[in-house]
Amino acid sequence: MINFNNEELEKVKKDALERHIPIIMDDSLEKIVELIKEEKPKRILEIGTAVGYSASCFALSYKDTIVDTIELDEERYNEAKENIKKIGVETRVNLMLGNAVEILPTINNTYDMIFIDANKGKYPIFLEEGIRLSNNNALIIADNILYKGYVLSDYNLHKQRTAVRHLREYIKESETNEHLKTEILEIGDGLAISRVTK
Repeated sequence: MINFNNEELEKVKKDALERHIPIIMDDSLEKIVELIKEEKPKRILEIGTAVGYSASCFALSYKDTIVDTIELDEERYNEAKENIKKIGVETRVNLMLGNAVEILPTINNTYDMIFIDANKGKYPIFLEEGIRLSNNNALIIADNILYKGYVLSDYNLHKQRTAVRHLREYIKESETNEHLKTEILEIGDGLAISRVTK
């Protein structure tokens, strides 16, 4: 269990869980924090800020990292801004408001780590942009890749069909793309970790 000894962070987590706001699961977070400590990324891109919990955890994991994070929902964006300030990492977390599909092509930075946790139907687009924005040897990490187990089953309920199809597409692309070496971990709701070689 990770403990950042940050009271405000714990409050943000508790509040998000009480309000059923989707935040990263503990075991997925634990794995990513471990990777951040090993890789020491100078710059991390997060697609899907929610209330700023995971971005803050990433910033707290390695003091020399800068986190750029994109959020579509204005209310969540404002809340994340407040939370990040309370947690004390506002100088190292840059928030962007808007649709990641539109924002990603305009970004000029490159990244050592990219974390995808947003609209499931857009995962293949996020992967394509992620590869473009990655430094050589960077990691692209996609959360919820197994989506409650639906992705690996023959699940076909109409409500989730599109999300499941796009997540399967993401996995296929990440496993066949010549620039990626991918492992899928069955922790949390599934984590795809791809190493980028350029």
